Amino acid sequence: MHRAPRRPVLIAMIALAFVAGCAKPQAGAEAGGGGRGGPGGPGGPGGDRPVPVTTLRLQPATFADTVQALGTVQARESVTLTAKVSETVQRVHFDSGDVVRAGAPLVTLSGQAQQAELAEAQAAANEAERLYQRQSELAAQQLIARSQLDTQRAARDSARARVAQVRAQLGDRTVRAPFSGVLGLRQVSPGTLVTPGTAIATLDDTARVYVDFPVPEARLADVAAGQRLTGTAAAYPGRTFDGLVDIVDARIDAATRSVTVRGDFPNADRALRPGMLVQVTLSQQERKALLVPEIAVVQVGKDSYVFRVTADGSVERADVRIGTRQEGRAEITEGLKSGDRIVVDGTGKLRPGAKIVEAGEKPAPERAAQAAGAR
Repeated sequence: MHRAPRRPVLIAMIALAFVAGCAKPQAGAEAGGGGRGGPGGPGGPGGDRPVPVTTLRLQPATFADTVQALGTVQARESVTLTAKVSETVQRVHFDSGDVVRAGAPLVTLSGQAQQAELAEAQAAANEAERLYQRQSELAAQQLIARSQLDTQRAARDSARARVAQVRAQLGDRTVRAPFSGVLGLRQVSPGTLVTPGTAIATLDDTARVYVDFPVPEARLADVAAGQRLTGTAAAYPGRTFDGLVDIVDARIDAATRSVTVRGDFPNADRALRPGMLVQVTLSQQERKALLVPEIAVVQVGKDSYVFRVTADGSVERADVRIGTRQEGRAEITEGLKSGDRIVVDGTGKLRPGAKIVEAGEKPAPERAAQAAGAR
């Protein structure tokens, strides 16, 4: 039985397969799956889709320049109490942390020898006074010479001076508070032998306190006595202390190029204590300024710019100059004006000329399509 040759059939099938394979990509290109003019290409609707952003229209706002620095609390008056003489402590009249008034006795030292000397000096002074009174009567009757009366007057005055001297020595045996304030830790007990220079306790007047803080030399002209201060301390989160600039130091530190400013803070509850660290803010006079959120400013090297919205809904680059930064806001000194609309959030997706839409708002074509569908 004779069979027909299969070779021409195979060749025909291979040719058909080749033609079909070439036709599929062409069909796909005509369908717009990846062609230049398709929806997914740069020239299609996907390339012109507006970028969702958040914008802000600028208006002048009240603004005040500030100087911030770390300061240290100083007591208005501060002293370490010591004795003037070497003696044994007889009695202690205070406890650690007591609030005392000026002149209050704090420690009494043993003074028995001085008590005896005072009694002796007082007796001698009394005798000298009696002799002087008697001789005064005799001198008035011209029964004794005037020179004898003068000698007795000198003896009386000398006895009085001796009494005053012993009383002063006896007074040195009592240590008193030189001013009103709060006492620190007690360093002595009854029976302790103290000498000049031995610390008994510290005394600080903290009803009002000073806070000393440095200000750069460049800001010296912005600081003056009477300016308002605010302070915060880590020990009291959320609490603000109000004060005033008391004085600006007469000298500038040549090493740090800064000047020390002393602030005066009321401290009725004695919350601020000597040595405490305080964050001080010095507020300048309020003025009007254009303020933008710091996230709206794009920084490239030394250049700063924002994206300004144009009338056709696109954005343009606006170079700006930044003044003071404060609490997440930046002052614009050049490059923008009141009424300008700028992009705040979404700047990372933008290029000059890009179309934008407010976040949460649909683009105009979609709004039009949605309105047509509703009809």
